[in-house]
Parts: sequence; structure tokens; C-alpha cells
Amino acid sequence: MKIENFVSDAVLRSAEALYGRLEEGQLQIQKTRREFEGDYTLVTFPLLRRSRKSPEATANEIGEHIVAHTPEIRSFNVIKGFLNLTLDCAFWQARFAEIAADDAYGTAPATGRTVMIEYSSPNTNKPLHLGHVRNNLLGYSVARILEANGHTVIKANLVNDRGIHICKSMLAWKLYGGGETPASSGMKGDHLVGKYYVEFDKRYKAQIRELVADGQSEEEAKKNAPILVEAQEMLRRWEAKDPEVYDLWQTMNGWVYDGFDVTYKALGVEFDKVYYESQTYLLGKSIVDEGLRKGVFYRRPDNSVWIDLTGDGLDEKLLLRGDGTSVYMTQDLGTAFRRFEDNRLDDMIYVVGNEQNYHFQVLKLVLKKLGYAWSDHITHLSYGMVELPEGKMKSREGTVVDADDLIAAMVKTAREMSDELGKLDGCSEEEAAAVSEMVGLGALKYFILKVDPKKTMLFDPRESIDFNGNTGPFIQYTHARIRSVLRKAAEAGIDFGGDIPSVPYVPEEIELVKSLTDYPSAVAAAGENFAPSIVAAYAYELAKQFNGYYHDHSILKEENSDVRRMRLQLAQQVARVIRSAMKLLGIDVPERM
Repeated sequence: MKIENFVSDAVLRSAEALYGRLEEGQLQIQKTRREFEGDYTLVTFPLLRRSRKSPEATANEIGEHIVAHTPEIRSFNVIKGFLNLTLDCAFWQARFAEIAADDAYGTAPATGRTVMIEYSSPNTNKPLHLGHVRNNLLGYSVARILEANGHTVIKANLVNDRGIHICKSMLAWKLYGGGETPASSGMKGDHLVGKYYVEFDKRYKAQIRELVADGQSEEEAKKNAPILVEAQEMLRRWEAKDPEVYDLWQTMNGWVYDGFDVTYKALGVEFDKVYYESQTYLLGKSIVDEGLRKGVFYRRPDNSVWIDLTGDGLDEKLLLRGDGTSVYMTQDLGTAFRRFEDNRLDDMIYVVGNEQNYHFQVLKLVLKKLGYAWSDHITHLSYGMVELPEGKMKSREGTVVDADDLIAAMVKTAREMSDELGKLDGCSEEEAAAVSEMVGLGALKYFILKVDPKKTMLFDPRESIDFNGNTGPFIQYTHARIRSVLRKAAEAGIDFGGDIPSVPYVPEEIELVKSLTDYPSAVAAAGENFAPSIVAAYAYELAKQFNGYYHDHSILKEENSDVRRMRLQLAQQVARVIRSAMKLLGIDVPERM
């Protein structure tokens, strides 16, 4: 049952019985604010024209009629023009029984819509870093949330495996690598290739300084540095399928893919389809040719291809360089076309940082001008950058927080803090290691996902691993605590299965049931807004609420067996919903801790 609809229908019946048929929008109902008594509140001001009475008199009149004709509404109170309605205990008992009986609670029926969500999208010239971690966790969580909302979801990764940045790593390895391989160096392949991306930048800057010292302007030096010119030539040779360059490209990319797979597995993310820029940029070029034939694009004297968007309030956008090599926009046109045509998508969501807002604004507009109606179904899920206390990260300078190092550090810190607090007492070494990994990754994921995607966030690893406050470990520990109570009940031979006993609820139990009924709405809101932070906030509030209840009310020591059974069943459902919510965030919860 959707409680808001039930209350709205009851209020509508009473209001129309008193004042006649209402107009759309006259009924304004909201959840009662926490500082007031009640469950739902009617705002009476829009009804005064019909009642011809004061706000207080109108609220009292409606309240009396509702209580007299709707047995589920136990009482009401009036504060100025607001009518606060309180549902009776039997109503919440019935809602709790519905939740317990629904094996798919929190999951919506199938919508028939197919949605592709692209996340990760790494470059094969460096390992994944903290910024990629936010991208991967956000994309994977949104995919799970959309699945819970009834959509068929295709999780996609676009690997940026070609372009000048890839050639920079390749050239530096060729010039300075001495044949080094992951096997000979003991380094993960993505780390090894990233090492040479940094090396390229170091040599490039040194050459710029030399050219400036010889009299060139800095702008001229940046264009004329020999190592950059050679990298540009390597890109042209790659696009011409030069065997030597192509073989090196395949070898070094292979190293990177092996490294990425290790990181993805550690993060707990996965993909249904992987696209490669090297396989879509040619399709993009053909779309550019199509745009030229249609007169949507134009060619400049240097042979480069552009589109003029100044009439749309934007600027002119490059689609193909004068030497025939493609740019990001070229391959994005091809990739978008391929995805919609091959998968019959209803929606396409790109999880990409907010520095690319303009790029996706242009992409949608270009596709629309080319006549692709599905361009209106492209969404850029823009997110803010992750910053550290010491400032922004820079890949070229090697000042990033490496994803592999971060994961290892989080697990290590979780083990140390769990040991200090006695959370692993009684665990075998195998169990302790598993819990430490679960808590370390849970802390990382929750700390990142609890922040609204649009906001830039400051990441503090130590702060994220805290068993108190709004953290993943706090919620994980709450789940473990509940599971411990349930195990002790089972070990003591206490039966808490079967129907839920019809016993009076204390106010805190009603509040817990109310919170449980809010879960589907939280999942729906998270799906509508592509915001895992909504689910994170819900999970935290539910865990905090249960801990307060657990502190004030006995469960196992409750003498009344029916009350005890109901409380065990309530705890069981709280644990179940916490586990479900955390799963949507890609976070596992431990059975014991």
C-alpha cells in the first residue's frame, strides 16, 4: 500500500463530503515534521475559499470527519492552519506485515525500458586513480538503483585506447623503456604504462625550456618540442595501421587491460559491454562525412571539419583535424550511434566529470542537428571532482592517489581500527581478513556515495573508517549487531518465525515501521535523480534509528514472548532493508563483527 495515497484518499473523501468537489491542487498533504505529533499533515489554506471558515476551524472540521469515518486514523491535532493526522497502531502493524511478506521489497515492477549507463571510461595511458574510483562507484551504484526501479540496465565501459595521450606513453616507453615489461619490473601493467606517461611529460617540459632558452616563445616551444612532434607522427602512423606502431599499441594496451581488471575486481564493479574508441572512431568519421554531405558541418581551408553552433549560443566545434585524425567528439558520435542502433536503447546515461559538461551539451546538439531523434534521450550524469586536503590531482605530474594503493590502504586501516576496538574478537584470521576488506571498501564506497554527485568532495580516508557517525562501518556494524541478536535467539531456541504477533507497539517501533515503509520511495527518488546519496542517507537514518531503539528497549530479555517475537521480526526486517540498501551502493554487510 502507498500510504500517501491512502491518506490523500481519506482526506479527499472527508473534504468533499464537507465542501463539495475539490479542484486539482487544492489538496496539499505532506509528512508531518518531526517536531510535531502526527504522521501526515494537511495544509488547509487552499480549502478556505470552499469552507468559508478560519484555517483552525476548517482543520478541526475535517479532522473530526476523518476520525469519525476512517478507523485507521486514530487522532488529529491542529496547529494554526495545519491538520496533523495520526494513524493507529493496527495500521502500522498491517504495513509491517506487508513488508515482511514481500520478498522483493524495495524493487519496482519491470518498466520495459532499456537503459545503458557508461562509467569508468579510462585512458590506457595510466592506472585508475581516486577520480576514477568516484566515477566507477557512482556508475555502478546508479546501475543497481535503476535495476531496482524496474529498468533493464546495460552497464558499459568505453575504453579510450587511442589518441595522442596514448602515443605519449608509447613513445616514452620506446625511447626510454629499455624493453621493460610488467613481468621484468614486477609492476602492474597499468602502473608501468603510467610511469612512461609521466616520463613523457618530464621530457616534454625539459625540451620546452630548452627551446625557450634558444629564443622561441613558450607557445611556439610547446608546439615545436621534438618529442611532441614525434608523438603526433606516431598517432598518424597508428591511424594508417603502421605495423610497428600498431603492434606496440596492442602490447602496451594489453598490459593496461590486465591491470584494470585487477582494480575493477577489487572495487567490486563490472560491465556488461566494453566499447573501444579504436573500434568506433571510424564510424564517427563516417558520421562526420554524412554531416558534410547534409551541410550540417563545413570544411576549413586547412582541411579540418567544424560545426558552427554560434546560433545556438555556443561556439564553433572541431570534429576532424586537418590531417584527418579524429578528436573525442568524432568517436563519441560513432559510439552513441552504435549503442542506440545495436541495443534499441530508451535512454543513455554518461557518467563523466563536470569538466565535460560543455562537451556533452555539444554532443547532444550535434546529434540532434544530424537528425537522430534519440539524442533527446542522452543524459550526462555530471559529478564533481574528488579533492584531497593538499589540493587537486594531476596525472601528468604523477601526483594522483592511485586506486590500487587506496584500496590496500583502506583495508589495512580497517583492520587496524577494528582490532583496536575489539570488533574482530572471536573471529578467525580468515574471517578477520574478510571483514577488514568488507569494512575498508564499505568505508570508501559509502564516504564517496553519500555525497551528492554534483558536489566536489574532499576525501579523508581516516575519517571514512569510523564506527560512529555517518559512515559505512557504522551501518555495517549495525547490521552485524542485528544478525548477532538473531543468532543468539536461534541458539537459545527462541522461535521468531511465522506470523507477526498482534501486540501493542511502543512509539519507537512505529517509527521504525514508518521508516521501513519509506524505503521504496527512497529507491525511486534515487533513480529519478541518479543520486545514490539518497539511498545512503536513508540507510544511515534507519541504522541510527535502530541503534537508539536497541539502546532503550530489550529484545532478547523481553519477558512477553509475543512482544519478543515481534521485536526479533522487526530487527530482522531492519537488517534486511539495510542489506538491500547497501547492496544498491555496491557495499556488502558482514554477518558478524
